[in-house]
Amino acid sequence: MTKRARLVLADGSVYEGFSFGAMTEAIGEVVFNTSMTGYQEMLTDPSYAGQIVVPTYPLIGNYGTNDDDSESARIQVRGFVVREECLEPNHYLNTRTIDEYLADSDIPGLCGVDTRSITRRLRSVGVMMGMMTCERTSEEALEELRKAPDYGEIDFARQVTTPEPYEWEPDKAGDGLLPRVVVLDCGLKYTILRMMRSRGCRITAVPCTTSADEILGMGPDGIILSPGPGDPAVLDYIVETIKGLVREKPIMGICLGNQLIGRAFGAKTFKLKFGHRGGNHPVKDLRDGRVYITAQNHGYAVDPATLPDELEVTQINLNDGTVEGLRHKELPIFSIQYHSEASPGPYDNTYLFDRFVNMIKGEG
Repeated sequence: MTKRARLVLADGSVYEGFSFGAMTEAIGEVVFNTSMTGYQEMLTDPSYAGQIVVPTYPLIGNYGTNDDDSESARIQVRGFVVREECLEPNHYLNTRTIDEYLADSDIPGLCGVDTRSITRRLRSVGVMMGMMTCERTSEEALEELRKAPDYGEIDFARQVTTPEPYEWEPDKAGDGLLPRVVVLDCGLKYTILRMMRSRGCRITAVPCTTSADEILGMGPDGIILSPGPGDPAVLDYIVETIKGLVREKPIMGICLGNQLIGRAFGAKTFKLKFGHRGGNHPVKDLRDGRVYITAQNHGYAVDPATLPDELEVTQINLNDGTVEGLRHKELPIFSIQYHSEASPGPYDNTYLFDRFVNMIKGEG
């Protein structure tokens, strides 16, 4: 029999189940994701750094894990809480079960709990800190949670960024003639690099601490501000970098990048009650009225009431009306709050990478 374990939330709620993966403890902000597939992307998405993730889909691990579907170099979540783990996955690419995958990275899992109940709790009260444990009582876990720093106080971008610049699939024939795009890695997903490379760009990813002068010294034709974890309000050093870039090169911001562009022009951001995490969020383009289905993973949003005149809202979330896209009225800058690169995810939004390439070439 698997060892008993529990998830204890900061409000005192307790969810009993069984341990899988690594039999260790974890403290993090507890969030839920409504996607039916893509759990390996969830686990390796740097935007989940510092968080315990609860998929709402009841069976997790049915197609196993593989060496091709990771979005970063390691598992990024603090812990994983599921209704049921699949013990016998079936897929031709499968190399490890979800249990083995978590255990190999020393990440704890919890199964056999009512994830619907957890989700309803978070939707009603809001996301909160939680602790996964096999050893401590609920009271002891609550005491540990009281000592832990709040999720919003931590600079997670520094924790997940690349330590050194690197080229993505470099040294191909004719590369010297291709547009060069520098990606500021605040929590970069590999599929962003794949998308841009497939569109004929040379890609260099750089640490989030890279200065504007250093980036411009690389001679980029365009700059991407990546997604990433945490509260943008603690990333003023990145905001200062963006201020040094906005009048120099075309820029595309994705998710956290959208929030940082807003803050670079003087807007404020705020924390959502339970965030947007899943593959089915409807977004309306205000210019033509078209609705796109998007994949999302963020807990903060831009406050539209604080936007300067030079920025305009281009897209909104149809569930709650929050900002999903921005555009500068004069400069070649645009951003989105969702993940156009989500894989797996809806393909509705990959056109945005084409738009950015055309912008770099001066064609759009």
